[in-house]
Amino acid sequence: MSQFWSESVHKLKPYIPGEQPKTSNLTKLNTNENPYPPSPKALAAIQAAADESLKLYPDPNSDILKQSIADYYSLDTAQVFVGNGSDEVLAHTFQALLKHDKPLLFPDITYSFYPVYCGLYDINYKTIPLNDAFAIEVDDYNQENGAIIFPNPNAPTGIGLDLTSIETLLQHNPNSVVVIDEAYIDFGGKSAVPLIHQYSNLLVVQTISKSRALAGLRVGFAMGHPDLIQGLIRVKDSFNSYPLDRLATLGAAAAMDDKVYFDNICQRIITSRDTLYVDMQALGFHVLPSQANFIFVTHPNHDAKTLALSLRQQGIIVRHFEATRINMYLRISIGTAQACEKLIKALKNILI
Repeated sequence: MSQFWSESVHKLKPYIPGEQPKTSNLTKLNTNENPYPPSPKALAAIQAAADESLKLYPDPNSDILKQSIADYYSLDTAQVFVGNGSDEVLAHTFQALLKHDKPLLFPDITYSFYPVYCGLYDINYKTIPLNDAFAIEVDDYNQENGAIIFPNPNAPTGIGLDLTSIETLLQHNPNSVVVIDEAYIDFGGKSAVPLIHQYSNLLVVQTISKSRALAGLRVGFAMGHPDLIQGLIRVKDSFNSYPLDRLATLGAAAAMDDKVYFDNICQRIITSRDTLYVDMQALGFHVLPSQANFIFVTHPNHDAKTLALSLRQQGIIVRHFEATRINMYLRISIGTAQACEKLIKALKNILI
């Protein structure tokens, strides 16, 4: 630790991202990336924008992208906020909307960046245990709170909530901002965006990293009542007025506009996930029901960490978490059909 660090830095416990290997001989099933390439229209838009205009600052409001998102979800642009990946959007959300005297509530098993943000911004929080089936019980959130946040589907479990449950949560917490983090919503869940028109306390956060296969572009966005969006803008403009470059803005907008390609790759991933679900069960794994582009599995006779190491020896990397309730589980991203077949073949060899 450096003597020159600010006092608050000593207390931080940074988020640890999934491994990005430096070699190309591994099958990556550990970071929930899309196994298929981005929309050709998105790539064409990026290539067309790579010209001398890059000498100029980008549009600080990313109006072209906001309009594409608004059109896709039948919103006004005043209801849309964009940022450098959904993690930055979430960071601004924590600072702008979730820091109150009463505690922020989120699940005990969830996206592990949430407590990191709370540490960074000195936010009081309380974790709410998932039930024995690793599902969110919305009635457990009927308690004193300053705000509520959780992913839907949840991560790393992949279990989703229906819109009726989310609406019940909103109705029971009219004086709290409720943030639904929908990074994985496009793989079988129902987005809460339509509820924005009825509930001014709802903010929905999404990303183009997963379902639109553009994790390398770093674009995320939030949708909600204009008052919530203005709070995010105030924080953004106090931090970085130009979060999205020209290439990211135009590439993301083209990806949002290419619905045919989007629907196709999402369905291919859903099909592979459903097949992998059955194949993993046949090998004796307990597999949680998933609405995401990953599955969460455990085997009654095999240690999860040991399985992860064994898979790596066969050229496949998956994600293992050390947290107490889930340290016997593996999170496995859905790859191509060929990658999933390779995984099953490797596991058959390991489980012999």
